[in-house]
Amino acid sequence: MAANVPLLLQAVSFTILLTAAAVCDIRGRIIPDLLCAGIALTSLLAFEPENLAGALIAVIPLVIARFFGGIEGGDIKLMAASGLVLGFRQSLAAAILSFTAFAVFSCIYILIRKARGGDTEQKPYPLAPFLSLGCLAAYFLF
Repeated sequence: MAANVPLLLQAVSFTILLTAAAVCDIRGRIIPDLLCAGIALTSLLAFEPENLAGALIAVIPLVIARFFGGIEGGDIKLMAASGLVLGFRQSLAAAILSFTAFAVFSCIYILIRKARGGDTEQKPYPLAPFLSLGCLAAYFLF
């Protein structure tokens, strides 16, 4: 049972820190570096060298930010830090889940606004809630 304590601590810490990142992004459109650092440190609770490859998944939002905009540095750092916890396979699943959830939300939001006769101008949405959702789903389900 003692061997499960680090994994339990990691799961609880990861969940709390990702939730805090989502709340900060919703409230102030910023993800504090301290939260990203905390997530990265959480990876040490059950560290596997192959988890380092998980940080490479941050290249996905980096490329999106470079060519399409709309993603800022905090989102990229959040994915890199989460990748250290998740590893490559789970990070890839997290990215797919996160961006799929974001795309579905955006489409539904635009359709509702259009149906109500509101403007459909593209507005910036906080991405951390979707990244957090995808990362937690990947952590607990895969």
